[in-house]
Parts: sequence; structure tokens; C-alpha cells
Amino acid sequence: MSKEAKKDLNADIITGEPGSHPVGTGIGGIGGAAAGAALGTMAGPLGTLIGGAIGAIVGGGAGHAAAEAIDPTREEAYWRAEHANADYYREGHDFDRDLHPAYAVGYANRARYPADARFEDHEADLERSWHEVKGESRMEWNEARRASLDAWNRIS
Repeated sequence: MSKEAKKDLNADIITGEPGSHPVGTGIGGIGGAAAGAALGTMAGPLGTLIGGAIGAIVGGGAGHAAAEAIDPTREEAYWRAEHANADYYREGHDFDRDLHPAYAVGYANRARYPADARFEDHEADLERSWHEVKGESRMEWNEARRASLDAWNRIS
């Protein structure tokens, strides 16, 4: 295909696929994240955090950003099934009240950082996020940290 034809198709510079535009995809992801966060705000701070992650998927849905985004619904289902197997799980911990906010801090924030980012290098930001979304969780950061780290590592 000629360069002119590729230009007319708005072809991706790497794959040659028509209709792809990395800048538009990125902007779509950002706009979608903002819209998702706004919708999530109705469900409180945890909803805002997760809504922003969902919005990034929807906003970048037609492009490459979506392939790298997380699926909060799948992550929640995974951790709901696995949380009781973690060595930090304590009898009496309730998934929705105590652990889900901690996992969400890890998986919903992961996409904000470069692929090679380490949890420890951004822990202060993640701890702030925990305090914003913990709601009625009975866990303090030193307990929630391990769940957040597990969720972060699963996405990495």
C-alpha cells in the first residue's frame, strides 16, 4: 500500500491498521477515565477510583490503550475468590468492607505508572489513595499494603 493510501486510512504507524490514532486513543482513555471517575463518584471514593479505571478502558476502547488497561470487574472477581487464601487474610475480614478497597488501590492505580514502575517507589501515593478510599475498612495501611501489593503485582 502506498504512503498516500496509508495516510488516507489514518493507518497506525506500527501495525498499518486503518483508523488507529495513538494520540486520539490516549485522549480517549483520559477522557473516559474522567467520565468513569465522575460516574463512580456517585458510589463514593472507591467508586471514583474504580470508575476511573473502567473509564480508561471505555475511553480507549477502540485503540491500543484499552489493551493495556485493566478490567476492574475481572480483578474484583479474582480477588473475591482468592482473598481468603492470602497469608494476610484474617478471620472476620469482610471482602467488600475490608479487603476490596485495598486490592482496588493496587489494581486501579497500577495503570497510572510506567510498566517498569515499582510499588515501593510509589507507595506514598498509594497510601494516600488508601486513606481516600478505605471507607469503613478496619484495616490500617500496614495491613492493606500487602493486599494492594498483590493486586499491583498481578496487573504487572
